[in-house]
Amino acid sequence: MSRRAALVTGGSRGIGFAVAQRLAAAGYDLTLSARDASALDAAADRLRAAHPVQVLTCPADASDEGDVHRLARAHEGIHRRLDVLVHNAGMGAIGAFADYPARRLDKLFAINVRSAYVLTQDLLPLLRDAGQASPRGGRVIAIASTTGIVGEPLNSAYGATKAALISWCETFSTEESDGGVSATAVCPGYVATDMTKGLAETVPPESMLPVDDVAEAVVGLTRLSRRTVVPSLVLTRPGRHLWRA
Repeated sequence: MSRRAALVTGGSRGIGFAVAQRLAAAGYDLTLSARDASALDAAADRLRAAHPVQVLTCPADASDEGDVHRLARAHEGIHRRLDVLVHNAGMGAIGAFADYPARRLDKLFAINVRSAYVLTQDLLPLLRDAGQASPRGGRVIAIASTTGIVGEPLNSAYGATKAALISWCETFSTEESDGGVSATAVCPGYVATDMTKGLAETVPPESMLPVDDVAEAVVGLTRLSRRTVVPSLVLTRPGRHLWRA
């Protein structure tokens, strides 16, 4: 109970694992969630080997509301507190609007938006406790995207989910920040992860944002005092059009 605790969804690889590494180095006990149990266990083993922290793994499908509730209960049952909640689990699926399947749109919203909404509702009492007890308050950080700010071809559905996350973070902070709890939407352009491998022919990986840079930005937010609210943080690639993904 004396140590800070964080929960990271999509925490077995990519941005999520890079964030978890930095939080563990800062002394946070952790809950990691993702769909693949073996990948989660491997990630947890790496963290425990490098840092003297407690790491709980909880396999969960973000599109399954029952799994989301179970994840919240698992974290609370073990750690009993929550200082940082990182919504990194996400699904990407591009396609032209004209014939984009509505069922895929529904799946994107379930994973990218609804899971974050429900999980934060479940864990809000713990975040409020941190908001009152800790100088840093309670932090909710959602990995959004520049496609939620500026339109990008073939991203009508994905961009809409990220725009929803950005709006939700702003509204959440208007309701909760007086109590020391705030939310930030971190909005990177294309990041060199497994999700963007299919774009390599049009967007070379070496031109994408490094995973470590995004993770540094995320963890930097956790070092701020509860008196500072950051509604959104944009990370864009260099070039003549800074708002591109």
